[in-house]
Amino acid sequence: MLIRHAPIAREGILCGHTDAPARVEPGHVARVAAALDGVAEWACSPALRCQQTAKALLGCTPLSDARLWEQNFGAYDGKPYSALPDLGVLDNRALAAHRWDNGESFDDLCARVFPALKDHAKRAQALAAPVALVVHAGVVRAGIGLALGVQEAGLSFEIAPLSVTSLRVGPDGPISVMSANERYE
Repeated sequence: MLIRHAPIAREGILCGHTDAPARVEPGHVARVAAALDGVAEWACSPALRCQQTAKALLGCTPLSDARLWEQNFGAYDGKPYSALPDLGVLDNRALAAHRWDNGESFDDLCARVFPALKDHAKRAQALAAPVALVVHAGVVRAGIGLALGVQEAGLSFEIAPLSVTSLRVGPDGPISVMSANERYE
C-alpha cells in the first residue's frame, strides 16, 4: 500500500527534496487510518511531510527508507509553480526522460525507487500481510509504472494527498494495480 503524504503546509511550490512540513488534519487522517486495518509493517520517506503523516496515521514514526524520497527537481525545487519553465507538451516518455537542472528525471527516480519497492514487496510476501509506505506522488507513480511494466505509464495517474494506492505483489515486486488514488475525505 502506497500512501501519499498529507498536503504540504505551504501550497503553490514544487516540493521534491525541499523538506516542507505537512498540513495534517486529524479527521482526514483518522478516515485513512481506518482503511488501513491489517497492515503488518510500515516505512516512509525521510521527508518531514511523510514522517508527520506516518506518525499521525500510526501513532509513531516508522522506519525511514532514503530511497523513497520524491524526485529531486534540482534548481526548481522549492520554487513557486509560477517560476517554473514551460516544458511545452511532452508525451509521457519524453516527460519521464526530462532531467531538471541539477536534479533528476522521472527515469532517475524510478531507478532509485524500484529496488526499494521490490524490497518492501518481498517483505510483504514474507509477512503474508500488507506493508504500507508513506511516500510522495512521484514514488506512487513509479510503483504504478513498475506494476504495469511501463514506468512512464505511472505519469498518467493523478495522486492526491492522503490517497491510498494498493499494488498486488509477487516474489519480484509489484505485479498489478489493485486500486489507485483511493480517497477517504
